[in-house]
Parts: sequence; structure tokens; C-alpha cells
Amino acid sequence: MGKVYEQLDDSLIQFIQRQHLFFVGTAPTSLDGMLNLSPKGLDTFRILGPKSVAYLDLIGSGIETLAHLRQNGRLTLMFCALEGRPLILRLYGQGRAVEPGEPGWDDLLTHFPHHPATRSVVVMDIERIADSCGWGVPRYEYKGERDQLANYAETKGKEGLDRYKAEKNRASIDGFAGLRRLEGSPSSID
Repeated sequence: MGKVYEQLDDSLIQFIQRQHLFFVGTAPTSLDGMLNLSPKGLDTFRILGPKSVAYLDLIGSGIETLAHLRQNGRLTLMFCALEGRPLILRLYGQGRAVEPGEPGWDDLLTHFPHHPATRSVVVMDIERIADSCGWGVPRYEYKGERDQLANYAETKGKEGLDRYKAEKNRASIDGFAGLRRLEGSPSSID
């Protein structure tokens, strides 16, 4: 039932733009490391081209996705229709994290609304695009975005967020390197 696509076409782009939630999957290079699956939302996803996408990586208590991308770049993104016609869309490819102060940072930020909890932008070069039926995915009604993360980031302020990132985002749960630098600081932290 599933179909493979050469690139993102208009119907796939429209489907992606209607979704309020997507999932990010990564894995470390080692076989004994933890796999990671993260839900994302908050208007953080953008299509850069027919085979290129990006999303804002917002601050969190872990850094698994970025640590895995630094190791091997493997990335899978999944979108599920929770309303309307059932469909699952997966994008497979190579991802990289761009942190504040790195080449391309300023240009990438122009694609997104300002979010006070932004810690990096993840860019993906798509290698495979595939859909499946989604008949087993339940229906949910979208009620709106949560504002807790933005409020938290505003309350912490830049210095508080830098301390938080230095404490929580230096390494993954498996001990792999996470963020390379604190925002606004040219020095490496790994």
C-alpha cells in the first residue's frame, strides 16, 4: 500500500504543513547505545527544498538527537495524520545540527519564528521518502499549542539557559558529546 517518492511534491508538502506534531528518530553508532524517539511541535518544522528540511531544536533535558547526529548523521522523521484522511509519511536521510555562531546559523533562523528555547537547527538531506496507510493510527483533535516551554525559557533568561545547557546538554545518556558550544560563546564545551 505504501509509496516511495523521489522528492517532496505539492501534496506531501501540504500534508506536512497541516501536521502539528512530528517524530524524530535517531540511533547511536554502537549497538549497545539507546535509541531515541522524540515528539516535536510548536511550529518548528520547515521545508527548505524538495529534498531538504529543517526544524528548530528546542532546549530539553536530553541531547540524544544531536549526539547521535554528531556520530553518524542518521535521521528519520515521521508525520502521522491524527485528523482527516489516514496517512503516515517518513523522511529518511542524513541530518546535522547547526548551533548558534556556526556557519549557516543566521540564514537558517530566517525560516522560523523566534522561539526563546531554540538551541540549534537540525537540517536534513532527504534520501528516501515513503508513505503508508496509517489506518491503525487513532484520531485526535488538535486543541492548540502548549506555552510552558517558551514561558520557562523566558523566565530562565539567557544566562540561566546557558547554565542549563552546560549541565544537561553536554552529553547524551550514553555519554556521547552533545552541544559543542554555549550560545554566544565561541568556546567549545565538549
